[in-house]
Amino acid sequence: MAIYLDHAATTPMRREVLDATLPVMSGTFGNPSSAHVFGRRARAALDDARESVAHDLRADPREIVFTSGGSEAINLAIKGTAWAGKAHGHHIVTSAVEHEAALNAVRYLGRFGFEVTVLPVDRYGRVDPDELAAAVTERTVLVSLQVVNNEVGTIQPVAELVRRARAHRHVTVHLDAVQAAPWLDLDVGALDVDLLSIAAHKLEGPKGVGVLFVRRGTTLLAQQQGGAQERHRRAGTENVAGAVGLATALRLACAERTRVPSAVRSLRDRLRDAVLAVPGVEATGHPRERIPNHLSVIVRDADGQSLVTALDLEGVACSSGSACATGSTEPSHVLTAMGYPPEEARGALRLTLGRTTTEDEIETAVRVVPATVARLRAGAVALAADPLGRRVDTA
Repeated sequence: MAIYLDHAATTPMRREVLDATLPVMSGTFGNPSSAHVFGRRARAALDDARESVAHDLRADPREIVFTSGGSEAINLAIKGTAWAGKAHGHHIVTSAVEHEAALNAVRYLGRFGFEVTVLPVDRYGRVDPDELAAAVTERTVLVSLQVVNNEVGTIQPVAELVRRARAHRHVTVHLDAVQAAPWLDLDVGALDVDLLSIAAHKLEGPKGVGVLFVRRGTTLLAQQQGGAQERHRRAGTENVAGAVGLATALRLACAERTRVPSAVRSLRDRLRDAVLAVPGVEATGHPRERIPNHLSVIVRDADGQSLVTALDLEGVACSSGSACATGSTEPSHVLTAMGYPPEEARGALRLTLGRTTTEDEIETAVRVVPATVARLRAGAVALAADPLGRRVDTA
């Protein structure tokens, strides 16, 4: 049986979530906007899900907007805030290692006259709070940053970054917490943010549903026109089953944060030590300030996509970076922003565990992954030494 080590891309839906959503999909089929009994049942289920999510984020239910996923939540946060605040300023601050949903959203806004400052990061992928403070001006309407990087697992110094942004009262602060949600406490009051986005499928929930927290009083221009759903912030008939699934997955993840992360970290460290023992392999991301399930490495003199294919043939499913960039021939924008040359960035390998990853699976991976990496790297080194393919001693 194949071993799944790509939980940063998506997670399997857990049984409790499936059990919660099936009755809604099969029985609570009414439109929540309908006045009859079927609509009222759907509305009650949606309201319960909203209250549950609000409780886990320490928010008010009226501050929860259900979306079609993390990318829509991020787009709504960035575009909705930028357009709503353009009369007061047209400057946005983000970082070079953000998810493609954020970077492409700010690039899009740049076509309409918005000024964008993309902050650099250090070797570990972290933003310098001093550089953020220097970037914010009186024209700045939005600061949008990740809590956790999806490619290398680094946790940003969020408290200090938000504090620096908050020194300017006119600035709206958005945090992309999609990769953080399974592992870190997301108390929006303690974080002191205006907007926060998450996605269900990173939490062992269903695909196609996400949440944007919008603090009361935050000005946001809807990006999807239609009906009055989600308090006029996101038009469209609500995905009731998806909302119930997200609420269930988030509730379970929050309840298990005192136990699951430490167990997953122990397994991750076992695999990390084995992989880093291979010559030419270097860990990427922050060595300590990182989520517990995430292992990301550079394999020098090797191609990441070739490594992923070889490992798949050996029964280990992983990735070379963000699932949203699959098929791209360009090196990771995250790794190049962190200072890795393109030829090294192309050797990226990401192995991410989950709550359901077992000790037996990691014991197998400890044997298979280093051996496969070493074999492919040796072959690549040999080919580089003799491009004509003649026999070369790699011992």
